[in-house]
Amino acid sequence: MANHQSALKRIRQNESRRLHNRYFAKTMRNSVRKFRDLSDKKEAEELLPKLYAMIDKMAKKNLIHKNKAGNLKSSITKYANSLS
Repeated sequence: MANHQSALKRIRQNESRRLHNRYFAKTMRNSVRKFRDLSDKKEAEELLPKLYAMIDKMAKKNLIHKNKAGNLKSSITKYANSLS
């Protein structure tokens, strides 16, 4: 167990940040999953900018790697374009 006040505080901070990051990462994954279930092109085009913003924020905060963000954006764009 930690012996210093600063170490105890760091443990508390890490736990709260872990839960915060986990929530946002899970929300992003669920949004991508729901987007891939869409069949209406108009609806997909409306949701695409919001999903882009969410993915970019995750990459900016280093919750996901910037290349993963690019790959996700590329794949969802291809999917949106494939809808008719």
